[in-house]
Amino acid sequence: MPDINEREQILKIHVRSVKLAKEVDLAIIARGTPGYSGADLANLVNEAALTAARGNKKAIGMEEMEEARDKVRWGRERRSRLMDEKEKKCTAYHEAGHALVQAVLDAGEYPVHKVTIIPRGQSLGSTMYLPTKDKYTQSKKELLVRLAMVMGGRIAEETILGDITSGAYSDIRYATAIARKMVCEWGMSEKLGNVHYGVDDEQPIFLGRELARPQNVSEATTRVIDEEVRRFMDEAIEQARKVLNDNKDKLIALGEALLEFETLDGEEVMEIVRTGKLSRPPENKNAPPPVLPTASTENKAEPPPMPDAPDIDSAPANA
Repeated sequence: MPDINEREQILKIHVRSVKLAKEVDLAIIARGTPGYSGADLANLVNEAALTAARGNKKAIGMEEMEEARDKVRWGRERRSRLMDEKEKKCTAYHEAGHALVQAVLDAGEYPVHKVTIIPRGQSLGSTMYLPTKDKYTQSKKELLVRLAMVMGGRIAEETILGDITSGAYSDIRYATAIARKMVCEWGMSEKLGNVHYGVDDEQPIFLGRELARPQNVSEATTRVIDEEVRRFMDEAIEQARKVLNDNKDKLIALGEALLEFETLDGEEVMEIVRTGKLSRPPENKNAPPPVLPTASTENKAEPPPMPDAPDIDSAPANA
């Protein structure tokens, strides 16, 4: 897969045949597309062109590029999925918890890029952070911050609403997988040391109706593995809880801003983290809709031309 610099160069090739607005920064798009193949990047530009054409715009802006990236990665926005106020509030504080923990604990390598409570794909909301450069390895400290960020959503629900929901299912599953790899594959447990305890490289054995994997770990060691995974998870949860309790006013401000605007960019998140409030003026939901131009030849914007997709094998994007 192309690295961050190669992705930017590929994007520059694909945007030659479309009109870009001056504010479009392809370096930011390249940072947000790790794992994308050349075909994925071509598809991204195509989707951005279609979005701009549907919006009757004369040029592709940053908004269209980011929407296309999110659509390629996670799927189309599902604004038709209606949530009641209670569920929407829970989602807002859940995502605010992710964003706040990441913003406070991050050392500058994974800044928060965007937070939204607009459903997309199977998720009710999402928090996105972009690495400042392609990362091929991660330190134990970085992984512990990752665990705390992932569990920040569940702890925010508990902190603000006094209850927890099933919405953290994928977070818990993802965090547990990271913690288990830290213990079993990456040698980050002091108790178990630098030993590989995984069985992912073993061939399954067929036993009648089911497949079984050979166990190369004793029951006693398995028990220690489970204890160490639980320790990593508990420490991450306590770290997230401390951050959210120490910054509860900012957690509330982030949640309320998400309920008001639905989507916040990274600068707006950091503004709330620094000052405890957002300077963006509130939306006037009772304002009349804008008057659209008449469908005359003079006012109708030409849709951006579509670039041709390169002859490159497509690869699935991201996890």
